[in-house]
Amino acid sequence: MTEKEKIRASKFICLVLRHNPQAAGIDLDKNGWADTQQLLAGMAHTKHKITLDDLKEIVATDEKQRYKFGDDFAKIRANQGHSVKVDVEMKEATPPTVLYHGTAARFLDAIKAEGLRPKNRLHVHLSIDEKTAVQVGGRHGKPAVLIINAADMHKDGHRFYISENGIWLTNNVPPQYINFQHVW
Repeated sequence: MTEKEKIRASKFICLVLRHNPQAAGIDLDKNGWADTQQLLAGMAHTKHKITLDDLKEIVATDEKQRYKFGDDFAKIRANQGHSVKVDVEMKEATPPTVLYHGTAARFLDAIKAEGLRPKNRLHVHLSIDEKTAVQVGGRHGKPAVLIINAADMHKDGHRFYISENGIWLTNNVPPQYINFQHVW
């Protein structure tokens, strides 16, 4: 499999496992798991034919560790980032004092007014470090990195979860917990 084919397949897997399982003609269970063989068959029908070994390579080398296999490779799911209603059994956790959110600078006025909302996803994604937030924000234009006062949010009753790949998630971030004075 060429690098270009691998990237193309990975993007399709992301679409299927996070947003539109019907794109490959499959279903996700309530916890977001898909049958691996059904995924491979569905991909083949949509001109994304890959083998189980190709899929294992995509999962193992994914820079963001987006996917996870079940113990016997019979099932696969995305770790987070879903827009379809699933429960990926994330662990509720006490966040560090601050977390970071990467966005495009053009969204700052709306964020100041409304805070951070998940939009078409189930949760707001937060990073443990600025570098990751810069990369995320840069995908959408000129990056802006927001500093989130996670400790105060948690103290005030907001729940935080940590995904299998170390991404912090919460339902929303009201504006009073966002430091706009130090936008990167």
